[in-house]
Amino acid sequence: MTRYLLSKLGQAIVTIVLVVLVVFTLLRFMPTAGYFSKEQYKTMTDAEKTAYLRNMGVLDPMPVQLQKFVSGLFHGDLGRSITLYPSMPISNILGEKIQYSLLLNFISWFTAAIIGMPLGIAMAKNKSGMVDGLGTLYVVLIRSIPSIIIHFFIQVFLSKWFDLPMLFYMDQPISWLLPIISMSIGSIAGYATWLRRYIVDEENKDYIKFATVKGLPKTFIMWRHIFRNAIVPIAINIPSDFLLMLSGSLVIESMYAIPGTGGLLIKSITAMDNPMVQVLVLLYGALSVLGVFLGDIVVSFVDPRIKLVDSNN
Repeated sequence: MTRYLLSKLGQAIVTIVLVVLVVFTLLRFMPTAGYFSKEQYKTMTDAEKTAYLRNMGVLDPMPVQLQKFVSGLFHGDLGRSITLYPSMPISNILGEKIQYSLLLNFISWFTAAIIGMPLGIAMAKNKSGMVDGLGTLYVVLIRSIPSIIIHFFIQVFLSKWFDLPMLFYMDQPISWLLPIISMSIGSIAGYATWLRRYIVDEENKDYIKFATVKGLPKTFIMWRHIFRNAIVPIAINIPSDFLLMLSGSLVIESMYAIPGTGGLLIKSITAMDNPMVQVLVLLYGALSVLGVFLGDIVVSFVDPRIKLVDSNN
């Protein structure tokens, strides 16, 4: 087990290091205007701009800049925003915004799991029946109608029919309801679709037919064999889905005026805020790598065919 974990951890660390190097290098080719506020860039002379960049360390040799940046990361210093949130520490900006995205996305993910998975199981157990037909209709509608139209319908009509706030307020939990519905309906359809498919696939395999012939109870076969194997492809993505909640939802957070991290990267790129772009790209890259690593660990526990041991032993 230890050898397996160290191997996966080593791969994750190497990948993160490569992400840091690539992102750090590529951003050094971005226009230096991203290191100035609009007023500074307009009013400063070329000599003043050069002195300003030299004082920031932007003109230092690449290895020196990288060493300073990595050292700052280990000390919790992510730098400061320049154009988007002038002079504000990036760590403070992220700390303030992440709590909103994480709260709403976690509730949405939990809601999708407790609704979508039972729906997928019910659809598989009642294949070609009424439940399966209604579930399939729901999935088709969610997948075929553009999401922006669905979100608009939820915000405008559900708020009117049930007298719900159209905008998000942190101190009014009732105002969380519409954003959570908007965030979860797509995931509900996804969980239901894939779990139904995997369960049906498992039911048609020889070992399930053999277990049925042996006279094992249907409930035992479902939960001990079918569900345990069908959940594996879904479980492997759960850690990455959870970590990527920190990135928020651009469309939904904009619609409900949620002050989260959704769209923060796009706003930073548009504003040419180089330090902010650098931190966000590295953050999302590191979260993706960590999600894959945790997914490997999770699947080793839920999949009875995989053990956390070295294959050579």
